[in-house]
Amino acid sequence: MATPQETVEALRGYLRSHPEEIGRAVRSALGLRFGVPVAALRWLGAQAERAGKVEDFSIDSVPPGLRLSGNVDMMSTPIRASAIVYVERVVFNEEELTVALRLEEVVMKLNGDSETPVAALIKSGALDLTNPGTLVAYMPGRSPILAEANGNRIVLDLMRDPKIGKNPLVRRAVSLLTSFVTLHGVETDPKHLDIEFRALPVGLGGAVRSVRKHVVLPSMSRLLPRAR
Repeated sequence: MATPQETVEALRGYLRSHPEEIGRAVRSALGLRFGVPVAALRWLGAQAERAGKVEDFSIDSVPPGLRLSGNVDMMSTPIRASAIVYVERVVFNEEELTVALRLEEVVMKLNGDSETPVAALIKSGALDLTNPGTLVAYMPGRSPILAEANGNRIVLDLMRDPKIGKNPLVRRAVSLLTSFVTLHGVETDPKHLDIEFRALPVGLGGAVRSVRKHVVLPSMSRLLPRAR
């Protein structure tokens, strides 16, 4: 993986070559949007290649989604996989951290000789790649954050991760933060991945109640003498 210094240098080099990105970033910030250049995503993909997690990885904008493709090892089977990923819905609040994905044009091809069960399924055409969500639902070792998988949709809820959902400190922090600003949507244009935020999703009163619940009252309880 790239070192922090390499990351900074890559960012400087990109901004020198694309000074217009600074103006776009300012305009986006005023509209509570954060634009990530697709070129930056490709750079991150190159770091994943360096880490050995994927080979020949590519990212292309297919507005409002992204086409991802790369060579991966699936259960000891070398595969060239690709798909267009659309973010259909995002819900970030104190109860859930959900991202609903829709997968289109899913393709899986053998990337070499293999006699594994997965290779046999691909060769026979038995894998229904038009419904990748249903396929994921039946795979062993599913992540706990997988909330739903059906048809061509996959729904992830980070709150299902015990490190987040069962950690009172993290849950309070998430509740407090999302009462002021929350992630609202993700889409692409030909050159950028735009992440949209929404301010005060529960209103000013809701934000004030969240501060009282998660900051003021816990602080007061620590200051009050405990009953013996």
